[in-house]
Amino acid sequence: MVYSLTYRRPSFVSSSRDSMNGTEKQTSINDSINSCTSGASRGIPEALSFDRIVAGGTCPPCTVRDFLNYLKYIEHAAENLQFYLWVLDYSKRFDQLSAAEKALAPPWTKAQAQAENHPIGTGHKLPVSRNMTEVLAGTDFADRPKVIDNEKSDPFHTPPRTPSSDEKRDGVSEYGSTLGGDSMTLTNNTSFSKKAEEVFDEAGMKWQPFTSQPYREEISRIVAIYIADNGARQLNLSSRERKSVLHALQNTTHPSAFQSIMANVEFSLRRQAHPNFIRWTICNGNRPRVIFARGLGVFLISAALLADLLITLSHAGRAWRVLPLIVWILGISTLIAAWKGMCVVLHGMHHRHLRPWELFASDDDDRVDANVSSVTLVGNLSNSYEDEPWVPKYEKRNVIRKILDREVWIQEPALRQIQDTIFVQSLIAAFILGAIAVGIFCAVPHGRFY
Repeated sequence: MVYSLTYRRPSFVSSSRDSMNGTEKQTSINDSINSCTSGASRGIPEALSFDRIVAGGTCPPCTVRDFLNYLKYIEHAAENLQFYLWVLDYSKRFDQLSAAEKALAPPWTKAQAQAENHPIGTGHKLPVSRNMTEVLAGTDFADRPKVIDNEKSDPFHTPPRTPSSDEKRDGVSEYGSTLGGDSMTLTNNTSFSKKAEEVFDEAGMKWQPFTSQPYREEISRIVAIYIADNGARQLNLSSRERKSVLHALQNTTHPSAFQSIMANVEFSLRRQAHPNFIRWTICNGNRPRVIFARGLGVFLISAALLADLLITLSHAGRAWRVLPLIVWILGISTLIAAWKGMCVVLHGMHHRHLRPWELFASDDDDRVDANVSSVTLVGNLSNSYEDEPWVPKYEKRNVIRKILDREVWIQEPALRQIQDTIFVQSLIAAFILGAIAVGIFCAVPHGRFY
């Protein structure tokens, strides 16, 4: 089964962050949600839509883990998806809180977001009524002057859990990953809170949040990792966007506090990263294999050209000049498919090469990868991969071994359909071009040189 023969794979989308305002980006996001055939989503079937991938409704190699690996190792922008996944998970957990807990962190409205442009940097918090203060007095929810870094004193048990003393000593989180970053070592809640305080100070804000608000400790981690300058997973935010989200987080831990930056993050994922990921995933071979396939296509085309030329210059009849048509078709189809990143030999078995980081994956990596949301906040904070064990191992492989890398079956049916469509298109184009070439040689008079 194939798609329409007029199908075209997604075009490469370059970064266009500054070419649209917030309203236009939100409109584009809504279009992407409501229609899979609009704008940059053209060429992406419904089965491989962004929402379906994020929801876990796809099979390898189109899962959310594959998407995250692509952003990390290819586009070097994994922080957007990591932050997006965290916000989804955080919003779900926040909605499950009791009404009393939610009341401590009211929503951050658009009117407040617009009004904060004027008093920004004053360090004021949203006022708490006297009655509310009196009700909370003497309870675990009372406003405290600083964050208490004791898990037992946190009535919300804010995830991710603070490492125990043994875990702190070993530098391992609850998910079995090192807590170190690239330029800073954040191994406990105090370090995160201190880093968050520095971020607010640099923005001209006095860090006096409502410590009784739910997940306040977790918000400090997010600020230190994603919002802070030189953070381990710093988002690409403008100065105004950074101040806007900091001012919102200074007053509330409600998920709506992130609305000022979510449009940019989601737009980048839906309109740039997602189409590029699908385009990249269509390629079933690594670069050495694709280059080899292109070379094979050129060789077969050259062989067909030489065969037709020799037959034309001989005394053989014109009918013999049709024989190289098979070689023409094989060469042209191989070249067209390889030009789109596909190896026809691998496609014949619906196989793909394992990615370099998959070749040397251990069982521990598979265990951690089973829960993507668990590694979006903790784990190895830095997205750099230069020091990962697979990098030197893969570089040591010679070209022949890379061409013959291990293969696996493509499990995602929609991806197989796309590849089938491209293969059929290449065969049709090869037949037409090959027939034209053979027709030209058949029209040429006999050479009779031998």
